[in-house]
Amino acid sequence: MLKDKVALITGAGRGIGREISLLFAKNGADLALNFHRSEGKARELAEEVRKLGVRAVAIKADVSKREEVDAMFRQIKAEFGRLDILVNNAGILRDNLLLMTPDADYDALMEINLKGTFNCLQRAAKMMIRQQRGKIINLSSVIGRYGNAGQVVYAGAKAGVIGMTTSAAKELGAFGITVNAVAPGLIETDMITALKPEQRQKLIDNTALKRIGKPADVAGVALFLASELSDFVSGQVIGVDGCQVV
Repeated sequence: MLKDKVALITGAGRGIGREISLLFAKNGADLALNFHRSEGKARELAEEVRKLGVRAVAIKADVSKREEVDAMFRQIKAEFGRLDILVNNAGILRDNLLLMTPDADYDALMEINLKGTFNCLQRAAKMMIRQQRGKIINLSSVIGRYGNAGQVVYAGAKAGVIGMTTSAAKELGAFGITVNAVAPGLIETDMITALKPEQRQKLIDNTALKRIGKPADVAGVALFLASELSDFVSGQVIGVDGCQVV
């Protein structure tokens, strides 16, 4: 489905990013695998996907820092010559009640989850406009759509991703570029390891499908949005949450 396409996945070393990378590689895409701190895992992933017969390079960059993003895109241009798909997956989670949220947490959540998405979105758009084609997939969250107690700042950042997505879709459609968002619900990743058993069960009970999602559930939707099957789909927010009850 993605043969001869070049894809950049940010935050590729773990969880959802890793699963998307593997699925894209199995479908023929060459990969730029971005990481910030998970260097070992990203480089192991690059070796793993190369065994599938695709090209892959692991690139270190803090997506919240414009100069590092610019350097990453220069490396992609030098390595592959173009970019067909961007998956804005890099993100962090820091939960706290509104009145207890420190400035440092606010700044970190906005810098990585929102500014980081913007930085990569803007730089990818420049490359894709020249190509007159491209697919951009932004990872938001069910929390960005419906909110949640204890996640005011996280919700704000992820809601901002949705706003960016729908606006960018309207700007970039004339250049053959689609922009969509995926909004996962409760997914089995490192981000939820701190949940207590009773918290996990409550979240499962509030999900119509009565289970926690898997990274593969999100990766399948990302593959659809990256492929020609979604050529007339843009400006959409697709929930992958098992029909979470709100």
